[in-house]
Amino acid sequence: MMALFRHSAELLPERKDNVVIEFKSLNRNEHRIRRGRKFGRITKQRFSVWLTVLAVLFLIYLIFFGIKMLFHGKMEGGISTSIQVQEEIMGVDELDVSRQAKSKHRKKYPSCEVGLSDSVDHLVEPKDFVNFTQFSLDYIDKEEKPFGKSPSRFGGQQSLEEREKSFYARNQTLHCGFVKGPEGSPSTGFDLDANDKTYMNTCKVVVSSCIFGNSDFLRRPTRKRISEYSKKNVCFVMFVDEQTLSKLSLEGNFPDDGGYIGLWKIVVVRNLPYKDMRRTGKVPKFLSHRLFPSSMYSIWLDSKMRLNTDPMLILEYFLWRMRCT
Repeated sequence: MMALFRHSAELLPERKDNVVIEFKSLNRNEHRIRRGRKFGRITKQRFSVWLTVLAVLFLIYLIFFGIKMLFHGKMEGGISTSIQVQEEIMGVDELDVSRQAKSKHRKKYPSCEVGLSDSVDHLVEPKDFVNFTQFSLDYIDKEEKPFGKSPSRFGGQQSLEEREKSFYARNQTLHCGFVKGPEGSPSTGFDLDANDKTYMNTCKVVVSSCIFGNSDFLRRPTRKRISEYSKKNVCFVMFVDEQTLSKLSLEGNFPDDGGYIGLWKIVVVRNLPYKDMRRTGKVPKFLSHRLFPSSMYSIWLDSKMRLNTDPMLILEYFLWRMRCT
């Protein structure tokens, strides 16, 4: 009995250790199973969310391109019916000739180019074709009307009633910028040199642009594209302020003795009327008829663009050819 008890007593601690080890291993396995189940649930939820998002995007894609294809089908149907009607009226041979002519025209002038003439020698300006009402306009250059204690503004001291009446096409005198104030008052802005004014009064065809506040680079017109006739008869005027002129000089763009940099005639503007350079830039853009009173045609060129076409060809294509003058 004592031997059996001792044997059983010696085995009890080992059994206890085995039971404890097995219990811990079971707890670890259960914990891993629970984590695996939880991770599986999270991945399933994420997968379902992404699947739903992809399904919605695919549905939007089908709706958008389905509508586009529907309109495209209608357009093709309309084009095909119009071609059938033309074939019935004109005949197949005449229609083939017209298609060949259109294809040659497309090859010669791509969609992004304008079919200008080759030279300016044969251009004829229409003389007797006028499609607008003729009336005389005069402009107020000096105004004695006081405006409190402040000097006269750039556009004059017109009232709202005078401004509304000025929109009607009739013989009248307008407030249209460059209005001088009473004697002794400071300038209203946009002051030009007397020699520049004399030059601008002789211009008949004008290409003008401006750079104020050193806001852009000076882009010269392409000389190879400009004809000798345009170089002699078209005024290329670039309005700049003193800040821009100094920056151009630092870049190596010095005006010559005549005030030219390339084809551009540099006209320096002093006493700018507005602090905002973008607002000041609208003065030569919208009031070119005041700056060039003798000009018949004026082309405005943004400072971010370069002139690569002869200006006379532009006038011929957009005005004279279409008889829009």
